[in-house]
Amino acid sequence: MQASPEEAQQPSDAWTLVRDVAVLQVKLLIDGLRDLILIPAALIVGIVSLIKIKHGEPGPQFYRLLALGKRSEHWINLFGALKNSPENFDHAESFGDVDIDDIVAHVEAFIIDEQRRGGVTAQAKARIHKALSAMQRNKTGES
Repeated sequence: MQASPEEAQQPSDAWTLVRDVAVLQVKLLIDGLRDLILIPAALIVGIVSLIKIKHGEPGPQFYRLLALGKRSEHWINLFGALKNSPENFDHAESFGDVDIDDIVAHVEAFIIDEQRRGGVTAQAKARIHKALSAMQRNKTGES
């Protein structure tokens, strides 16, 4: 019995999974290499941007590197295999709308506030822990 043209064109679900796992490994390797390059590059380019300050504005080099990194992230498309997930797979994000930039902004605002109050103390450390715990509960939807 021959496979229908539709079956011949579509790989089996098992083969798709094997392919997706292999491709993810390659993408993770490429992503990791990109990150290894970006770590020192970001520091160097950040310093160059600070050196190139004109009229109170830092040079654009650091943000150009960020734009390049964002383009490479889009190109790598690390989690692109999700398009092959089963139709009944729940794609809901468990992190909500909070990302690392939001957490850093909250911690930064808290530390600046503590500095204005006279410095970061043991009490401030406890408050930071409490604030991070509250954000973690909000992120997971607990009360």
